Parts: sequence; C-alpha cells; structure tokens
Amino acid sequence: MVKALEFSRKPAKYAAAMVAGALKPGGGAAVGPLRLRDLDEFELPTDDWVRFRPRLAGICGSDLSTIDGHSSRYFEPIVSFPFVPGHEVVGDLDDGSRAVLVPVLHCAIRGIDPVCTACEAGQINRCERIAFGHLEPGLQSGFCCDTGGGWSEEMVAHPDQLIPVPDDLSDEAAVMVEPTACAVHAAAQVTGDGPVAIIGAGTLGLLTLAALDRDDVTVAARYSHQQRLAKEFGASRVVDPDELAGAIRLSTGSMKLGRDHASGQLTGGAPTVIDCVGSEASLTQALQVVAPGGTVLVVGMPATVNLDLTGLWHREVALRGVYAYDRSDFDAAIRLAQTNDLGRLVTQTYPLRRYTDAITHAAAAGRRGAVKIAFDMRNS
Repeated sequence: MVKALEFSRKPAKYAAAMVAGALKPGGGAAVGPLRLRDLDEFELPTDDWVRFRPRLAGICGSDLSTIDGHSSRYFEPIVSFPFVPGHEVVGDLDDGSRAVLVPVLHCAIRGIDPVCTACEAGQINRCERIAFGHLEPGLQSGFCCDTGGGWSEEMVAHPDQLIPVPDDLSDEAAVMVEPTACAVHAAAQVTGDGPVAIIGAGTLGLLTLAALDRDDVTVAARYSHQQRLAKEFGASRVVDPDELAGAIRLSTGSMKLGRDHASGQLTGGAPTVIDCVGSEASLTQALQVVAPGGTVLVVGMPATVNLDLTGLWHREVALRGVYAYDRSDFDAAIRLAQTNDLGRLVTQTYPLRRYTDAITHAAAAGRRGAVKIAFDMRNS
C-alpha cells in the first residue's frame, strides 16, 4: 500500500471546495474531494516504466486552483479521475539515484507511433495526443489516474520523464527544477530589444526573472520579501503593483492618456510584459503598460476572466500563452538551480498528513512571507 493524496470526481465536494476556496484561499483542501488515502501500488503501464518514490513535491498555482474549485472546464477532457496531484517532483529510483520528473505525458510516453507533429519537433508541451494512447487522459503526471503524482510515497514514470539530479544539488533545489524549466521556456520567448516588465514575484515571477538575460527589467512585487528577492535576482527596478504604470512610463518616456489616473493607459510602454499571475487584474494591467505592437506573455495560468480587448486591437498587441517547456529547458533549469541557490525559495515543507496546513500555507504564500511550499516524504 502507498500513502497518497487523491483527488476524486465528487461534484458535491467540488462545489463545497468552490465555496470554501472563495472565502479563504486553500480552504477547499478541508472540504473538497482531496483526501489522504492508502492506495494499491500503481501498475506499470509497460515493461519499460519504473517506480519513482518522491522525496519532495511542490505545490503550485494550478494545484491550488484545482483544490479550490477554480480551475477551468477546459481541462475536463485532458484529466482523468481519481488522480494524485503533484508534478514538481524530485525522487528516488530503484538504483538509489535521484531524478527530477518531466511530467508532460506526450506521444512517446503514451506509446503513440508515429508521434504528432509537435512532438516530432521536440515541442512536447504542445503534444496533440495527451488524451490518447495506452494511458488515460492527462496532460501531465499529477493529473492522470494511471501514473500517480508527487503527493504520494510512490508513483510510476517513463524513463523519458526522468532527469538525473547532480550530486551537488540539494533536494530543495531539485524540486525547483520543474518550475524553473517553465521560467526558462518563458524567458526564451522574449525577443528583440527594449525593457521588459514582469507582473508578479511569486515562484514563477522570480524564476522567470532569474532566467532572463536582460539589462532593463521592471518587476511588480507586492510583498517585501518578494521585492528583496527580485532585487537579488537582478531586477533593474522593483515597484509595488500600483506603481508599475508610473515606472514603465518613466523608463520608456511614455505619456499617460486621459485624465483618469486610475486607468493607467500609456501612450507607449514595455515591448514585452510577462504576466506571472494570470488574474483578470494582472492581465488588465499588462495590456495597460505594454507598448503598441508589443507582446504580453501569459505565464501564470489564467482561468475565466473578463477583459476589455479594445486596446489589444487598437495597439496591435499580441497576447500569447506560455505553457510548460521542452526537455532541453530542464538542462538550463538545473544550471540555474545550481548557480542561484534556488533551494532557498523552498520556505517550508510538510508531511502528507498535514496536507490542509500545507495547502493553506501555499495559498497564502505571499502574505505569509513564503515562496514555495512542498510536501516532504523523506521522513513521513
């Protein structure tokens, strides 16, 4: 038997989680369909799959949205129940070595041959077959009933999903590799010259800043510890979110349109704005401070939002999603984890039995002076 946190398809409990999560972020953990259970070991889908025992597994924004009932219905056909969450994972293999999980369940892992056009090009994050093959639907491990996930004592993984962890990398730094790969992928989308603005300085915002090789980056960070870390990671200027429009106006020589100071719409702006929050407010702000002809990169996972896209049309702005990574992004992520001591971003770890505490802590990470909260199976 394996201890694991399992998320089931229970509509009544999911509705309760929506109410609790609206009242208090993370509140869905106590009343929703997430429970600590003793599960049978997962069957190996084919002979080449292996057993993988998580040591640390992070809690990310998409996990929190799911637990609080805020995730989009878009995901329904590409998730299978019941699933064990957790896709930011460092763990042990049977030979005693450690590995980091690449969670995307793409064609090769699903036994699909020939692979789709995206996978053939190495773009596993764009795989067209994440609901097909010999696995049940699931865009990643941690959202598929056949593979298990990191919030457990054991899961199963395909060898193509496992990257060896260097001996000099701590478990805390290694569990940051998967979100860092997301940040590396996001930073690679920034092209051309000119200043960059980053909205949000939680895990994704700080890691994207660390991955950027830019001289002029303005970061909007709400909390003092985020502002301090943004400066340490090389931001040119760090401002409160309410001050972002003014900072971009000064740094780009833009003017402000109209007398309504609350709108914040600029005549110019930053050629690239990276939204690492994905909320209605952050996307609205991104469209206010992006330059005409510029690009807003949506790195933080959005859900259903209500946006006025008139400025996007009038100023010929591109709004582009940035999801996950390809395999090569993990090599750069490991280097960043080594050179930037990213293990320090793991603020606190919890055993599985304290999952409600862990999830409420993660949901209030910024307000509580935290960055990354993770489950710790090493001493459970």
